[in-house]
Amino acid sequence: MADSKRVACIVGGGFEDSELRVPYDKLRQAGHEVVLIGKKAGDEVEGKQGKEKFRLERGIDDVQVEDFDMLLIPGGHSPDNLRADERFVQFVKEFDDRGKLIAAVCHGPQLFISAGILDGRTLTAWTTIQHDLRLIPNVQVKDAAVVRDANWITSRKPDDLEDFSRAILEDLKSARASAGQEART
Repeated sequence: MADSKRVACIVGGGFEDSELRVPYDKLRQAGHEVVLIGKKAGDEVEGKQGKEKFRLERGIDDVQVEDFDMLLIPGGHSPDNLRADERFVQFVKEFDDRGKLIAAVCHGPQLFISAGILDGRTLTAWTTIQHDLRLIPNVQVKDAAVVRDANWITSRKPDDLEDFSRAILEDLKSARASAGQEART
């Protein structure tokens, strides 16, 4: 498929089941390749509800940011676990530095905090993460199903996943994802 994009999805154990399953399925149904990336290729990760299990296709040491068009960060306990590993934090930072599309839901923006990329940004997240984000100077937090800011798409919770997935697919169709986002002001 000519318009097919390659999506990096960083995930660890304890992800919110639907927050990986729903966008993963919608992206694949639209013809995009979703590569599941964790600490080690071949490991199996399980959702915190125990409904979903995925086998990691690549380890974080086996991938390069330039090989992907977009980064997907599901929520649950996974982002907090991943941000304890500097390799994942750096991966997120490099995606943002290059202006590549990043979609994060629920606890996903915890990786933005650890990457130090929040200055001047507007986003949403799970309720408790919204509180954490409001404590950071020069960050705008909205309580909305989807918030777009430059190369970011953020959402709050499983109830928002249809809107979140639709926003991702819209942005992947646009020039924003393939050319990188224009410089932030």
